[in-house]
Amino acid sequence: MRRRIAQLWRTLSVTGVLVGTLFFAASLTPSLVPRPFAMQGVLSGFSLAAGYTVGVFGRWLWSYLGLPLPRGRVDLWIKLVASAACTVIVIVFLREASGWQDSVRELMEMPPVEGTRPFSVGLIALGVFMALLGFARLFRLTSQWFAQRFGRIVPPHVSQVVAVAAAVALFWSLIDGVLYRFALQSADSSFQQLDALIEDELDAPQRAELAGSGASLIDWEGLGRQGRRHVSSGPTAGEITEFHGAPALQPIRVYVGLNSADSVEARAQLALAELQRSGAFERSVLVIVTPTGTGWVDPAAMDPVEYLHRGDIASVAVQYSYLPSWLSLLSQSGYGAETARAVFHAVYDHWRALPRDDRPRLYLHGLSLGALNSERSADIYDVVGDPYHGALWSGPPFRSETWRWITSSRNRGSPAWLPEFRDGSVIRFMNQHGMPSRPGQRWGPLRIVYLQYASDPITFFEPGALWREPEWMQAPRGPDVSPRLRWFPIVTMLQLGADIAAGAPAPVGYGHDYAAEHYIDAWIEVTDPRDWTAGDTARLKLKFDHRTGREALYE
Repeated sequence: MRRRIAQLWRTLSVTGVLVGTLFFAASLTPSLVPRPFAMQGVLSGFSLAAGYTVGVFGRWLWSYLGLPLPRGRVDLWIKLVASAACTVIVIVFLREASGWQDSVRELMEMPPVEGTRPFSVGLIALGVFMALLGFARLFRLTSQWFAQRFGRIVPPHVSQVVAVAAAVALFWSLIDGVLYRFALQSADSSFQQLDALIEDELDAPQRAELAGSGASLIDWEGLGRQGRRHVSSGPTAGEITEFHGAPALQPIRVYVGLNSADSVEARAQLALAELQRSGAFERSVLVIVTPTGTGWVDPAAMDPVEYLHRGDIASVAVQYSYLPSWLSLLSQSGYGAETARAVFHAVYDHWRALPRDDRPRLYLHGLSLGALNSERSADIYDVVGDPYHGALWSGPPFRSETWRWITSSRNRGSPAWLPEFRDGSVIRFMNQHGMPSRPGQRWGPLRIVYLQYASDPITFFEPGALWREPEWMQAPRGPDVSPRLRWFPIVTMLQLGADIAAGAPAPVGYGHDYAAEHYIDAWIEVTDPRDWTAGDTARLKLKFDHRTGREALYE
């Protein structure tokens, strides 16, 4: 065993190990959300491998340029000094890791971390690094094998280039065409089975106006797991009446699952037919909701708006996937846009044909991947003659072209994490602390609000962080972003990618977990509920305050 370890050490690049250690150390610094130790270990392993690659490339470039390289005893002493330096760096940074994580947790009102488990982090990181190193060496052997074959018929330099290209093509076809598709199909199958699960505590609704009831055009089983949860939850007319002290209506919730019809168009038309059957177009407010990847509709968003409008509201959502949003976002960013467009046009075309004075106000809503697809559902040029009334998009993903353009075109002096756009008459941004206000600022006929937290990695992940510091890291920073966060080439992008996968540990009101009390402010801005007072807002926020535990809104 010792002989093998010694042999492995001799084959490693000293420059690669040293640069890799620096990358490993940088990966322990804070990013947007707290990281569990296992995720930290994986992140550190990838960072170590990335740094090692940079170091190996640097040494190769040095040699290629004909610059002198250390040999003999000098090379041995350099290895010994580098080993000692790497050991010291690892120990020091692992000791500091808990303080860095606490700098994030403190801003999010979380208790201090009990320990970062440095030994476990180091072992996981080493395992990940060794696996990636083995993969790289397998690639090199494959390339050399191709080079030997091609070298018989073409010049040596040409054979090496062709061999690398052939190895890349082979590995890419295996990863993308076999492993990736197998993993995606397995995930889709697993989530499909979960979606079909009918939970014992959920019974088909008895009220005729609800989707999945005996009078509904949509079967209870066809709603799927998320659809059954959605239509079975939410405030009742009695609860809304009790809150307002005046008679209220039962909110209408229409949901169409993937199994409710065989095609996108069929599901969109089924949603429209169910809206007509349930009397949704006779309500004062109608919301087209684009769900997340799994089909989930956030109750923290929908429950409060039904209180705001005294139950005189209807909503419709159509499922387009079984996969979680982050998986769909990283693999197929356009996933669900076709469904969102079909649903919007089916509902909008019918709504537009109704008399202007006898139709509900029409709004759009989406969270995460739902926000991205909701944005894509309506082309402004198709509705400019008779626009819908507004939209609330929360946690907009970084791949949203509209969001990125608006953010980059923000007014000078406003931060990237809370932009101000032109005169604010059409588009405004808000976070946990509300939205910036300017004297004389007024809404126009179309109101669009982006609700986003500065600590949301789904929103603020940036591929360009590979080589440049993101604008949202510049001062002043968001109130929930650690002042100890620093930008490092390559490492910061890996940290943000890990944040997307580790976003769940962030508490409600931070990261990608949006709180009902913040939705309340956003919906008030977008829908301007009638006869609503500041006192009503305070009472509703108290009811939905996630810290009181009085409403089980989040899963």
